[in-house]
Amino acid sequence: MKGLIKLIVAMLAALIPVGLGAQDLDMHEYLFGHIGDSYEWHITTVNSKPVSIYLPVILHSKHSGWHCFSSRHIAEGESYQGFAIDPEKGKLVETLSDGTIYRPLDISVTKNVLGLLINSILLLVLVLSAARWYRKHDAMQEAPRGFAGAMEMMVCMIEDDVIKDCVGADYRRYSPYLLSVFFFIFINNLMGIVPFFPGGANITGNIAITMTLALCTFIAVNVFGNKHYWKDILWPDVPVYLKVPIPLMPLIEIIGMFTKPFSLMVRLFANILAGHIMLLGVVAVVFLTAKLGTALNAGLSVIAVFFGVFMDVLELLVAFLQAYVFTMLSSVFIGLSRQQPQE
Repeated sequence: MKGLIKLIVAMLAALIPVGLGAQDLDMHEYLFGHIGDSYEWHITTVNSKPVSIYLPVILHSKHSGWHCFSSRHIAEGESYQGFAIDPEKGKLVETLSDGTIYRPLDISVTKNVLGLLINSILLLVLVLSAARWYRKHDAMQEAPRGFAGAMEMMVCMIEDDVIKDCVGADYRRYSPYLLSVFFFIFINNLMGIVPFFPGGANITGNIAITMTLALCTFIAVNVFGNKHYWKDILWPDVPVYLKVPIPLMPLIEIIGMFTKPFSLMVRLFANILAGHIMLLGVVAVVFLTAKLGTALNAGLSVIAVFFGVFMDVLELLVAFLQAYVFTMLSSVFIGLSRQQPQE
């Protein structure tokens, strides 16, 4: 337990760049620098000098064609080859010769993109490592131990207690997708808590990622829904005057088709983003109170560190719960689209 607390305290300390004083702490830059996307991966600050990983910028302009260069050239807000970062939106824009500002096609490898690739490779390695044990052993004769046993426990828990109960008889058809969603969200949530490279990227706190996950569930529900599902949407079992001449209930059901994945998208995005902001805000108390005197700063710093440890442990629980809830609700929605009419 003491070792875990020391590790978490070290992680909290890593959230604040080295050499940062209270007079230098810009809360807007501090918060959004951690939770926002960027064209570079800021590691820390040593003696007022940023230590960053500069990522490749890949742009296509309809005026000047393709461009590929290092984000080092635009790191300080400078213009390079006519491109500069818009300070309001944080995205690259091109300034034409007549002064017109144009947004080019941007397929750059940003912090979130690199974090997504790293986490996906890590997840693939973990899954293949567990699968390797089953290739070398007879699971009917020998129970897995260690990491393979932990993976089997989690897979069985999600499949037996969530997917099987929620989806129904043909649950095996959807198990690969739902298990992939669970572990993808879980590993990205865990890596987002780690404040140093290669962790710290706010993947599941990015609404574009959660929107893509929700869209996959939307497709699984509505493309593979059976006739009974569509009958309940287009011609539900309600009094006729609620369907003709004004299709009130069908309209409500159609709106419900879109609100369900929308709720999935917002729930995951908001919970993960709020957790990051709360943890960062607690750590910032140590530096924001530096000018209030040694005694007050020391007292509040101790409280902030202990509360930060509590928040970090809580985030571990939230990382699992959010992956579990997203998978469970996706399973419920898929199960509702596969129900058979009662005779």
